[in-house]
Amino acid sequence: MDLSSVIHPADLVVPVPSDIEVSQSVKAVPIVKMASACGLLEDEFESFGKFKAKVNLSVLERLKDVPDGHYILVTGMTPTSLGEGKSTMTMGVSQAIGAHLRKNVFANVRQPSMGPIFGIKGGAAGGGYAQCIPMEDFNLGLPDIHSVALANNLLAAAIDTRMFHESTQTNEQLFDRLFPVQKDGTRKMCRPMLNRFQKLGIAKTRAEDLTPEEIAKVVRLDIDPDQITWQRVVDVNDRFLRVITVGQGPQEQNKTRRTGFDIAVASEVMAILALSTDRADLRARLGRIVIGFSKQGAPVTADDLGVGGAMAALLKDSIMPNLMQTVEGTPVFVHCGPFANIAHGNSSIVADRIALKLVGPDGYVLTEAGFGADIGLEKFFDIKCRYSGLSPSCVILVATCRALKMHGGVKDINATFKPNIPALRAGLANLVQHIENVNKFRVPVIVAINRFAEDTEEELALVAEAAVKGGAFACIPSNHWAEGGKGSMAVAEAVVKACEAKPPFQFLYPLEMPLRDKIVTIATEIYRADGVDFPPEVEARLRRFEESGFGRLPICMAKTPLSTTADPAIKGAPRGFRIRVRDVRASVGAGFVFPLLGEIMTLPGLPTRPAYYDVDIDADGTIHGLF
Repeated sequence: MDLSSVIHPADLVVPVPSDIEVSQSVKAVPIVKMASACGLLEDEFESFGKFKAKVNLSVLERLKDVPDGHYILVTGMTPTSLGEGKSTMTMGVSQAIGAHLRKNVFANVRQPSMGPIFGIKGGAAGGGYAQCIPMEDFNLGLPDIHSVALANNLLAAAIDTRMFHESTQTNEQLFDRLFPVQKDGTRKMCRPMLNRFQKLGIAKTRAEDLTPEEIAKVVRLDIDPDQITWQRVVDVNDRFLRVITVGQGPQEQNKTRRTGFDIAVASEVMAILALSTDRADLRARLGRIVIGFSKQGAPVTADDLGVGGAMAALLKDSIMPNLMQTVEGTPVFVHCGPFANIAHGNSSIVADRIALKLVGPDGYVLTEAGFGADIGLEKFFDIKCRYSGLSPSCVILVATCRALKMHGGVKDINATFKPNIPALRAGLANLVQHIENVNKFRVPVIVAINRFAEDTEEELALVAEAAVKGGAFACIPSNHWAEGGKGSMAVAEAVVKACEAKPPFQFLYPLEMPLRDKIVTIATEIYRADGVDFPPEVEARLRRFEESGFGRLPICMAKTPLSTTADPAIKGAPRGFRIRVRDVRASVGAGFVFPLLGEIMTLPGLPTRPAYYDVDIDADGTIHGLF
């Protein structure tokens, strides 16, 4: 890897233009040149457009003997509804390491959903002079979420069509159509069928050899419509699709069923794509997806429905990470986008693995986890690191004075930009709790304050004092939004120093622990709850999961990102509360069990004035209004 030919410190303008104006003002490096600078060979990447490329997983085999670089996680304190700038910090620090310290570096981030882009939050490329470019390509031009939606909805169609055909055909008719006779007189077999034979304990490989009793077991899934957990997805905020009725057409013979849509990035398929280590692992995980249970209580999988292989084919190219660049010419992998309040909220394992090999033992890979450290970081450590086998070198914990004031009692987001030492001091407990949480995993944590123009020196000094006293390795303001990598130099230097420590990373809980106890451990150790309440139906479901062989899976809590409790209105670092698990589900393909705490929105709605009002296009194709 040699970035000297592609890095270029930003030409700063004051005042800072809009994000999209900054992006469009930078002359991006052609992606072929960027790929070469990253050390990729000609057959290890596939360009699509001038400034994007898919990177082939074969690079991992070529570089398998190269030691990994330093692995840095970027997380945050409990955010406001506007977010506290983790993506911007990720870009800024990577630009500082690569374009200013002249060290090998990669930034790895998630692909944004169209829901937030056209809803309220906007894009996720970073901002100002610390962003991934071209911004339009980052936010609108990547294909993987669409492939995820196709795979998800193919499985949803398979569920309803299987129930329909089982309700209208005898066992013999189903057998003849599922195992058609070929020209040579044998019945057609396929991989999912063999997987089902094995699951049912049928030690045969030919459909012709099945007994009538075995045929009945094989062809009848007998799905219980009341226990289907799989929904269709769409990648826009559309509140009117949250609950729908399917099967109302005359051809469906009144086989109606109530179901709904989730947003595409909430799909288990997205989590699977992010957690898969290669295509074989991807195929196996897709086949293991549990869509619900039969009327006899047996889990029904995607391979039972015969659709796991087709889903994997749709995702063949999507498992390859997307190579892009920052404003200052440092490389970025943009890959996958699982929601952090529902799924595990991290970019892909394969992107991290490839980047760690490309930067080499003296390089640095920054990867971002969604929302605050109570959600994205805990899941990064206890889920992603378990499946990747990777250990983090240090953590950057992003904080803002505005979020601290909110946690100190300020209700109006606009008022948080005004000096308020009492509120700031009161809100510091939230930051300290997150620092303590990181230290439970024995990883050094650097608090990076995403600085705004309204922040005072007194406020910044107060935050730094509390952070270091609370256990942070260092606490440093960063002005990357206005100054690019130059504004993050002090944070970058602290990262380099922290990575020298080589910490003895540890998980929060062992996989052997019962599911119930894992949930309690996260709630009491990370959220600081006094305990957890499990309704009888949740207790029963947990027992069923363990009886079905899911007991050794890690836990992926589904909760609000706006509080360390399950109530988004409760701010700060509360104590003396309990957590109630209202439901629990198993994402067996992704490889985790997820309890639902409070009301979790899986398909957001649009506000009165969505962000799409500002997005438009000129006659020459120039896009305006993204942010």
